[in-house]
Amino acid sequence: MKAAMMLSAALILAGCEDNDDAYDRGYGDGYAVGYNTACEIRATLVAGDWDSAAYSRGYADGQSEGTIACNSDRRSGNVQ
Repeated sequence: MKAAMMLSAALILAGCEDNDDAYDRGYGDGYAVGYNTACEIRATLVAGDWDSAAYSRGYADGQSEGTIACNSDRRSGNVQ
């Protein structure tokens, strides 16, 4: 019984992601997609939590930054 209660509590808490965490996760996903797409490296799997405004905002910001980073790396010769 105690184990079942602990598991239930853990699942409930795992579902409670704050906006900062969702933004950070979206930013990381977007950055990877932006960088990999601009540098033509590979397709990238993402969480795709589009129902979360914070995730979507982070994704958009990260994608822009990832593209900028790829272009910068290309100019400096770090990526072909």
